[in-house]
Amino acid sequence: MSEKNTTNETSWNLDNSYANLPKIFFTSLSPNLVRAPELVILNNPLADSLGLSVQSLQNQDGVAVLAGNQIPQGSIPIAQAYAGHQFGHFTMLGDGRALLLGEQITPQDKRFDIQLKGSGRTPYSRGGDGRAALGPMLREYIISEAMYGLGIPTTRSLAVVVTGEPVVRETVQSGAVLTRVASSHLRVGTFEYASKWGTAEELRTLADYTIQRHFQKVEADENPYLFLLREVIKGQAKLIAKWQLVGFIHGVMNTDNMTLSGETIDYGPCAFMDTYDPATVFSSIDTRGRYAYGNQPNIAAWNLSRFAETLLPLLHDNKEKAVQLAQDAIADFSELYHRDWLSGMRVKLGMFAAEEEDETLMEDLLSLMQKYGADYTNTFRALTLDKLSDMALFDAAEFAQWHERWQTRLGRQQETKEASHQLMRSSNPAIIPRNHRVEEALEAAVKQGDFSVMERLLDVLSNPYAYSSEQEEYTRLPAPSSCSYRTFCGT
Repeated sequence: MSEKNTTNETSWNLDNSYANLPKIFFTSLSPNLVRAPELVILNNPLADSLGLSVQSLQNQDGVAVLAGNQIPQGSIPIAQAYAGHQFGHFTMLGDGRALLLGEQITPQDKRFDIQLKGSGRTPYSRGGDGRAALGPMLREYIISEAMYGLGIPTTRSLAVVVTGEPVVRETVQSGAVLTRVASSHLRVGTFEYASKWGTAEELRTLADYTIQRHFQKVEADENPYLFLLREVIKGQAKLIAKWQLVGFIHGVMNTDNMTLSGETIDYGPCAFMDTYDPATVFSSIDTRGRYAYGNQPNIAAWNLSRFAETLLPLLHDNKEKAVQLAQDAIADFSELYHRDWLSGMRVKLGMFAAEEEDETLMEDLLSLMQKYGADYTNTFRALTLDKLSDMALFDAAEFAQWHERWQTRLGRQQETKEASHQLMRSSNPAIIPRNHRVEEALEAAVKQGDFSVMERLLDVLSNPYAYSSEQEEYTRLPAPSSCSYRTFCGT
């Protein structure tokens, strides 16, 4: 394999503002070379929006960049340092198998991190090989793009390249590199790292950088670091509400997996809920249900408290005053989340304005769904289409009573019934990336080299609110199984 060189054929327009931070926050190094890179999937619309040439990304030099064998012009590759609370326990972390190539400045003058995931060992690998397997990288591609289609803030996937080299996990698997695109990779864990091992000035520099990168609307007379805390809290309240409204379970809400930009990141043991149950857990390592569906808002508040603790030296010179400011800000999260969730549920049920009894109506429906084992997505889809059949829930007398209350509630609105259903269609996806469909696509791609199953799935997931005939087959539930679906870390 030859030494790396640089290229700019694909219209790379990279800046490296993160590399201007104090050296404590990163290590400069190049990706490890791979033997025989081959492009298996490229996100053409995303490439276009980034100002990148799709054709050039598909040629030999373009694929070499996506594999880490070639460095694009203007890139200063770095591995970012951060820490995190993993299942409540604090530890030193960092990019153990990822490198930030830089920040692509788009034709619209927007800035996005371009990161290679699975690019080899770094100083933060902690004994790992720094590589990634094809299946988990394709899984992240599918789920992140599905989240984008659902309108949920998320990192995105530009490409997956196979490396021509094996990686050893429980079995020998094909190696791969995913190119991840993010507003930034700043995390709660980045601030935990700065608070634990950095100086006060380095912490302040990181906070100033974060404000400049994501929250520039701070007023001159405001406390900028309290403003930062409040904005991050608002963003997370909106994000978690959106997760809950579509039945998404992240699976590993460690503080290093909480971005300050408010984007969903790290699609390891995540999945979408079928049968509605707040206790639903998919992750094989979450044996106590810490990150269960119903716990996600509380965990977000816990993570935000860890973020607030890192900012205490910046919030006020008086420690007691700083603690009070932080506590007051964190106390707002529950109300903000609750407001966002209520607003989203009203739309899911076709309600244009708020009434006092709305929450009771919502909670009663969810209780009935849990009691009768109703599918979360298909219940709201059926209500949207007004086709109430094929579920035990819809045959229950209790549901008939609830439905009458709901119709009475809608009848008090000035808007028409048709307008209510149109509102519901905008919020209730016809399809989600069903776990069995994702596994079906991955098995075809990884074991048979057939990417057509994945491509069809991605196509229907790109507009989940279309309610098209092509989506019908993807609404069907998996066959009954004696084994609960489980997901595993690996991305």
